[in-house]
This record gives sequence, C-alpha cells and structure tokens, in this order.
Amino acid sequence: MERPTGVTVLSVLNFIAAGFYLLGALAIFVGGAFLASMSRTSGGGAGPMALIAGIGAFAGVFFLIGVGLCLLVGIGLWKLANWARILEMVFMALGILFGLLGLLGSMANFHIGVVVWQLCIIGIEVWILIYLLKPHVKQAFGATSL
Repeated sequence: MERPTGVTVLSVLNFIAAGFYLLGALAIFVGGAFLASMSRTSGGGAGPMALIAGIGAFAGVFFLIGVGLCLLVGIGLWKLANWARILEMVFMALGILFGLLGLLGSMANFHIGVVVWQLCIIGIEVWILIYLLKPHVKQAFGATSL
C-alpha cells in the first residue's frame, strides 16, 4: 500500500525536529563550555563552573536523545513500521498531557498569548493522534488494532 500523504508529512516533520534538536544540543554544549570558561576567568570557584558544565552536559545529552528518537520515529514512519505509529501516538499523548499541565500553569500568571499558544499546540497534537487512529492510516501500517 502507498504511504498516506499525512504520514509522509509527519515523517519529514520528525526529521526537521531532529535537526532542531541537534542545533539545540550543539548550542547548549557550546554555551555551557563558554559559561564554564567565563566562570573560570572571572575568578569564580570550581563549584559554579562544575555546576554550569554539568547542567550543560545533561541538557545537551537530553537533546541528543531527542535527535535519536526523532530520527528513529521519522525513519519508522517513512517505512510504514507500525511500532513507529504507536510510538508517535505515545509521544502525542504525552505532549497533550504536558500541554494540559502547562495550560494549568499558564493560568496562574494569565497571559492570553500563552494560553492561545498552548491551546494551538494541544490542538495539533490531538489532530495528529486522531489522524494516526484513522482506519486508512492503520491499514497503511498493516495494523489491525490500536
């Protein structure tokens, strides 16, 4: 069966997201190293420098994991692997959950722009989740359930 256009779009978006994650990881690694070197030259102790370097390394590794996951799901969607469809649905469900938590948090310091942005992101994630559950999409992946 031919790959649905929406699945192709989702696959390409995962590849683009992997590129952004990679740029983020590089920026964090370089920024962490820069801040750590500034701490050293400004006479700061070893403690702040180690803390800055540790936070930068942790965040950079977190972003590199994001690169791997986006590439994995993007390739899986491109090849119509059902596990990739299920993994994408799990990521969308987690995105919806965290988006709702973020929406609740944005209500504490209400700003209409943040609320609208959160609702748009949640709406897109719900739309993708519903799309991946459509019968013709499931059939393209060879799925009989889920």
